[in-house]
Amino acid sequence: MNSTAPPETVSHGAGGRAARRRTAGRSTRKLIVTEAKLFVREPVGAFFTVIFPAALVLILGSAMPGFTEPSADIGGRRPIEFYLPITLALAIGTVALVSLLNTLAADREKGVLRRLSTTPAPPVRLLVAQLVVNVAALLVGCGLALVAAGLAFGVRARPDVPGLLVAFLLGSASMVALALLVAAFTPTSRAAMGVGSLVYYPMLFAAGVWTPGPLMPDAVRRVADFTPLGAASQALQDAWGGDWPQPLHLAVLVGSTAILGALAARLFRWS
Repeated sequence: MNSTAPPETVSHGAGGRAARRRTAGRSTRKLIVTEAKLFVREPVGAFFTVIFPAALVLILGSAMPGFTEPSADIGGRRPIEFYLPITLALAIGTVALVSLLNTLAADREKGVLRRLSTTPAPPVRLLVAQLVVNVAALLVGCGLALVAAGLAFGVRARPDVPGLLVAFLLGSASMVALALLVAAFTPTSRAAMGVGSLVYYPMLFAAGVWTPGPLMPDAVRRVADFTPLGAASQALQDAWGGDWPQPLHLAVLVGSTAILGALAARLFRWS
């Protein structure tokens, strides 16, 4: 009789854990839906995230002299074709460290996060919901940017599509995780934007916005390879050229997402 008790206990414990996991999954899905609705109801942030990448491509292609003409300096390619993956990295960094960061800081100041703290959901679920919603919005926005580049400037490429998607998703996740970390410990919008700016501009340099990776000094490029946006930019460029992203860059993106996300969850405060 006693020999049957332990299996029942184990079964009961396993069933309880499974039930808790299902409850947590449902709670996270509901929070993602809620955050998505809030995202859409904030027209400025939604417009910026979805439209900004395409607008950036159109502005650069139209305003920069010679940007759509073949250049001998880059092997006869057009600068817009060379810079397009860098432009996507710029869009990822800007949306994460400007739009998302400002939204989270404003929500804290308005008491939105304090109201969420009264629910049973732990901070990590809010961070996961923000990650999912913003990466999905960035995916739509950068997809529109690629369509805009093709329609407006006739950009044609043969990228490694799975590699490009992996690089984009991991790059977006790592930068959103970085923005969530900054938002986790900055109590006001002013503080968040100040810290965000200190991170934002070095990240743009690492991504090759001013000096593309192949033109960087070797030492600078090696450092850039280990930054989230620098690794994302290089991975996007490799995939755009038809190659699978380098394992180093993918490892940096996976590692930075995990580390920055864990720190954000640990340091997050509702108010």
